Amino acid sequence: MTNVLVVKANNRPDGISTKMYNTFMETVKGNTDMNVRVFDVFEEDMPYFGQDLFNAFGKMQNEEELSDVERRIMAAKQKAMDAVKEADILVFAFPLWNLTIPAALQTFIDYVYSVGFTFKYDAQGNLVQLMPEKKVILLNARGGLYSAPEMVPMEMSYNYMQNVFHGVFGMQIIENVIIEGHNANPQQAEAIVEAGIQRVQEVAQKLVAQYA
Repeated sequence: MTNVLVVKANNRPDGISTKMYNTFMETVKGNTDMNVRVFDVFEEDMPYFGQDLFNAFGKMQNEEELSDVERRIMAAKQKAMDAVKEADILVFAFPLWNLTIPAALQTFIDYVYSVGFTFKYDAQGNLVQLMPEKKVILLNARGGLYSAPEMVPMEMSYNYMQNVFHGVFGMQIIENVIIEGHNANPQQAEAIVEAGIQRVQEVAQKLVAQYA
């Protein structure tokens, strides 16, 4: 049984990356050789990464009682880590918002971006990737034309996900689908989105065939 974690990172019902998520889920539905789990970052209780987490670490070391927010953030962090640990394949459906990823997705990543879990340093201080056996599919939507040479340096959603999950964690990105330009070119928007959704379906069908 192959464990697939699908991370949904858009709470807009009509969002393009939401449509990508829906298409992927509909295509893989019913495959009994894959255990598909959804982690909706907008539905989960995930306090922001910050001092509350560090306070919780300190209190746990001293066997002190945690506050409500500290218990919540520790539980949320563990839930995210467990979901990633159990997954063989991770699928992310996410938009580019204001040049980067949604804050809720960033919080999920902050929870699992952990020394000793997804990476570590060796005795010489070199980065060691700890999850090279896991595979990733990235489904990204962005309204502008960020593949244009002058826009590439501004794109910090797909590039960030690639740098984190492949560059730091060592996971293999086996497929990616990027739908872009539908806002910049409204007259072509329908065709752009339709082609991208078709590509998502093809990626999902390939995955189903692989594990059928």
